[in-house]
Amino acid sequence: MQKKLLQHINSPKDLRKLNIEELPQLVQELREFIINIIATKEGHLGASLGVVELTVALHYVFNTPEDLLIWDVGHQAYGHKILTGRQEIFQTNRQYGGISGFPKRSESKYDTFGVGHSSTSISAALGMAIASKLKGDYKKHHIAIIGDASIASGMAFEGLNHAGVTDANLLVILNDNAIGIDPSVGALKQYLTNVKKGTQKQDNIFEALNFNYSGPIDGHDIYKIISELERLKSIKGPKFLHIITTKGKGLKQAEDDQVTYHAPGKFNAETGELFAKSAFRQPKYQDVFGYTIVELAKRNKKIVGITPAMPTGSSLKYMMKEIPDRAFDVGIAEQHAVTLAAGMATQGLIPFCNIYSTFLQRAYDQVIHDVALQKLPVIFCLDRAGLVGEDGATHHGVFDLSYLRCIPNLIIFAPRNEIELRNIMYTAQLGLDLPIAIRYPRGRGVTIDWKQPFSKIKIGKGVQLKEGRILAILSVGTIAKKANEAIELFDDKDNIAHYDLRFVKPLDETLLHTLFKFHKYIITIEDNSIKGGFGSAILEFASVYNYKNIIKLLGIPNIFIEHGSIQQLQESISLDAKGIKKQIEILLNSNL
Repeated sequence: MQKKLLQHINSPKDLRKLNIEELPQLVQELREFIINIIATKEGHLGASLGVVELTVALHYVFNTPEDLLIWDVGHQAYGHKILTGRQEIFQTNRQYGGISGFPKRSESKYDTFGVGHSSTSISAALGMAIASKLKGDYKKHHIAIIGDASIASGMAFEGLNHAGVTDANLLVILNDNAIGIDPSVGALKQYLTNVKKGTQKQDNIFEALNFNYSGPIDGHDIYKIISELERLKSIKGPKFLHIITTKGKGLKQAEDDQVTYHAPGKFNAETGELFAKSAFRQPKYQDVFGYTIVELAKRNKKIVGITPAMPTGSSLKYMMKEIPDRAFDVGIAEQHAVTLAAGMATQGLIPFCNIYSTFLQRAYDQVIHDVALQKLPVIFCLDRAGLVGEDGATHHGVFDLSYLRCIPNLIIFAPRNEIELRNIMYTAQLGLDLPIAIRYPRGRGVTIDWKQPFSKIKIGKGVQLKEGRILAILSVGTIAKKANEAIELFDDKDNIAHYDLRFVKPLDETLLHTLFKFHKYIITIEDNSIKGGFGSAILEFASVYNYKNIIKLLGIPNIFIEHGSIQQLQESISLDAKGIKKQIEILLNSNL
């Protein structure tokens, strides 16, 4: 019986004790280990399966952690985590209190750079390489592994552009699998396809940037990878290795359906078949957006849709299928997406620019300089706003209200439910003089019969959800549900009012004056950072008009929230129904 290898690998030092002939067996065991864990615990599957051979080879050839590996798109790094001392606890991956689903500096010395968003590896690795040279360390290697379509991002080109005029000891490895979460797009994708086919007639783009280019090579031939890495170790200056991999390698279903098996949920580890999920009658917010923009675009030919590499995650895929000439996936390029939308708006089009809340941070200057300053009526749809769950700190969309609220000329709206999302989309495409940001959460809504006839929303108008005498809860967005649940926990509800402000900007000052006059206590609730968010806007209002009411702000504290289920995370920061109820009780009891 063949002895098992993986169970004896607790560090790369153990790995490097193996004979090279044993590595294919280790590759197979590592692939099976990842499949078995993700089948029951969920997580990102396809990307890590595609780089198992590369991962083993890197730790076999290089003297990690002294030599530095920087993983781009951190969901490639499951094999890396397993080989670097986290095999026994890998089942806690992305679980509350467990290890992160992405490389994280505080978690391991082998995680040299924290990554969750894409296209950062080349810049970070170059920074490390320059630092090593300045310290007189000319032997240390710095390896950036960039994949899942991240090479097409502007930041990746910025790093390549700088690295090409240095003599830094930098190796960039392109994990070319022709897909991110969705299939890659753009001219660079076509160029790489031509390189793989041997039909590229123009000069090699990476050699033109002064990189020593090698490849493309088979990313699943571990002997070839090791041979090439050993050769590149002795070459000075910036180097570029192009490897071809198959996302989902080793699991047929993951190879055949790479989009679904990027993060498939639970599945049968032996057959690869997905387990049936519970039937829900409530839609996902992303699907409400996706179906609604198609409905509106069929009525209004000026509407266009834009997403930076997230057609499936944003559900713009429905418009791309039905109206392909007016729906654009621009690749991992948030800055470009925003300014593209701005350019379209100058010509009378109505662009819906759908970007995850956490990714819009990467295009902040474009929102200010290219859109808001010029009062261009771009409609930003910010998916994954608020806490997003197991992806953790890099992906929580808890800063958008704060970083957007300070920008002049920008309307900010947070729908309470699916019907409100539809209606604000309808309202925005009727014609606004200013840009608008509409933020909504990941996951399912609360309304079964959500596809109602459209109704125009008055800009800057809030609504009363419940009357009450002493204390008023002010909420924005879907967190209103938790506030309602908290109110229902009280036997006597008469002292508690609830208002949905809906607009963080402009505030409904008429409504605010009324409730400040008739309620002693004010509680604001938001799934955004307390610093600078909706609650801060209410405090500013109270200061301007010299109100002396007692105001309590509830929201995301001034810390980075880790990973776990949304319910677990809400409980951890007292933003669940029980936590909100406790804060209400404290204020009401102080009145007695």
